[in-house]
Amino acid sequence: MAGPVTTERRGKIAVIVVDNPPVNALSQAVRQGLDEAVAAAQAEDGVQALVVAGAGRTFIAGADIREFGKPPQPPALPEVINRIEAGAKPVIVALHGTALGGGLEVALGCHYRVALPGARVGLPEVSLGLIPGAGGTQRTPRLIGAAQAVELITSGRHVGAEEALALGLVDEIAEEDDPVAAGVAFAETVLAEGRPVRRSGEAEDKIAADRGNATLFADARKALETKARGLFSPFKCVDAVEAAVTLPFAEGLKRERALFLECMDSPQRAGLIHAFFAEREVRKIPEAKAEPREIAAVGVIGGGTMGAGIAVALMTAGLPVVLVERDAESLARGRANVEGILDGGVKRGKMTAEARDALLASKLTGALDYEALAEVDLAIEAVFEDMAVKKQVFTQLDAALKPDAILASNTSYLDVDEIAAVTARPQDVIGLHFFSPAHVMRLLEVVAAAKTAPEVVAGGFALAKRLGKVAVRAGVCDGFIGNRILSVYRRQADIMVEDGASPYAIDAALLDFGFAMGPYAVADLAGLDIGWANRKRLAPTRDPKERYVEIADRICERGWFGQKTGRGFYLYPEGARRGEPDPEVEAIIAEARAKKGIAPRDFTAEEIVRRYLAAMINEGARVVAEGIALRPLDVDVTLLYGYGFPRWRGGPMKYADLRGLDRVLADVRAYQAEDPASWQPARLLVDLVEGGESFDSLNRV
Repeated sequence: MAGPVTTERRGKIAVIVVDNPPVNALSQAVRQGLDEAVAAAQAEDGVQALVVAGAGRTFIAGADIREFGKPPQPPALPEVINRIEAGAKPVIVALHGTALGGGLEVALGCHYRVALPGARVGLPEVSLGLIPGAGGTQRTPRLIGAAQAVELITSGRHVGAEEALALGLVDEIAEEDDPVAAGVAFAETVLAEGRPVRRSGEAEDKIAADRGNATLFADARKALETKARGLFSPFKCVDAVEAAVTLPFAEGLKRERALFLECMDSPQRAGLIHAFFAEREVRKIPEAKAEPREIAAVGVIGGGTMGAGIAVALMTAGLPVVLVERDAESLARGRANVEGILDGGVKRGKMTAEARDALLASKLTGALDYEALAEVDLAIEAVFEDMAVKKQVFTQLDAALKPDAILASNTSYLDVDEIAAVTARPQDVIGLHFFSPAHVMRLLEVVAAAKTAPEVVAGGFALAKRLGKVAVRAGVCDGFIGNRILSVYRRQADIMVEDGASPYAIDAALLDFGFAMGPYAVADLAGLDIGWANRKRLAPTRDPKERYVEIADRICERGWFGQKTGRGFYLYPEGARRGEPDPEVEAIIAEARAKKGIAPRDFTAEEIVRRYLAAMINEGARVVAEGIALRPLDVDVTLLYGYGFPRWRGGPMKYADLRGLDRVLADVRAYQAEDPASWQPARLLVDLVEGGESFDSLNRV
């Protein structure tokens, strides 16, 4: 049986092809095959040049993720690339599809690089908590300069063929559409012109110029303090590129390897690798084998902030949208909301004015009645979060939509089973919980009700993929996965505020931990009226023994709903996006404490984070035990993509594993001793600790 690397002769040229479907990943067999093929061609009489190319739709897209977490098997990639570079005969690499991570490092070790027009290259290791570890940090600055190398490597971004040529990463963009033909044509030119072997590791011009720039690396690190707050590997990337400038090539490679191993040992690498795999594992759902319902046209009911965002997400994915509102004035506002979002995209350079106009003309239709939805395949209601209103909408949708159309609710909390029960087709009803702003946020909770058909759930996942979103399957309960857990950890934050912590100190502590925003800034952004309405809805069923904090209600009673009203927990003078502390809110808090006779105490940042995360993890365990989330990793993905949990910590359940479940349980029990009504250890958490297991053990079931 042929291996994943083959060689054929084209006259004086040896053509080495990597064929390891689906993306030619650098498995052990590929590394060994490439090493042996290059060595054999270099030694073969009659061969004057070598071409390396990939079969199928791409060159080498990177490392083999199946080898992650396993002991490395020889030959090591750095050694393979060093031997390619050391060869006496010119090696030309032809790039098509993607050459990422180790794939680009292989290309950098070759003597010449030719790219097909659609090729994309990059060094995205930073997204996994690593640095390029096979010479990428040493060869790249020698080709494009240290400043450009730092930007490319610390961002992890992919660049197209034209930019790669302009930077100096590739030597030519081929006219051929076949990588082997392009590589052979370039090799023939090299031989005809007598071009020498040209080793990236020996290039000096760029880094010689960089040696005179005293502030280059200090400036790079300063910029990362904001852009890469809390992260480990971007700074190691800068250290490695600096080594390329300050050390001989061989010493720089050793320094790169040492820094790579530091990253491998970092908990951040473990968290980021977990997040990487979890994003892929959430696709594995009970309905995965069902044929998804086809969705070619969509109706959106409600043109408010959420409905407009959903409409834009659909339109930019190429789906025609019928926007339904109750009257002409509301419809005009809804269309203006859609136009406003698209205008923002034009201002930020995300699209042209012509593209915006074309979208509005071809993909958006307004309507005042449900009859306009007769031919849509999916209708998504995005109306006010009130059960009676939702039921009224679904009754009308049931009558108007064609058979097999999907009826979806964007509800954040409400019972999808109860909504489905007002229709004659509960099998077609699903929750599609978008997160605000819906055209930006990547999470989509696909809520499967008791009678939802498998092909409808599969359709929700297919839609998420088309929209570029990450779908998580959720069961029905108040708040599903994310908002249910949010309600618990946010309640603990409110209790800490009532007991003496400032909301601004809580936000600051969680920002330092790595959250994108603190809970009070998030509440202001989302709108305090949403949570207020939900609290009023739940008031009749609230346990009288439960400790209830009224501070947010007092703020809402003043009409302060967050950014949209100019003040909430924070003040937003003149429409500012970043809030500032509000002395009047602090007075409201002090009054609430006095009313209950609470003597405020101090909370350290560590206390705030531990209590906040213990509540999150404990409730996450309940959500998994009840089957609302299929696995702990589904909780992780939900919190990562919808609630700003720091990706480099892997998600709350992964964080708990890394910290130690016994320590988390000890925290919960300590808080239970203080406040038994608010804290009860989740049975699953107790069982895992007693059994010596982790949350991750449940991901592998």
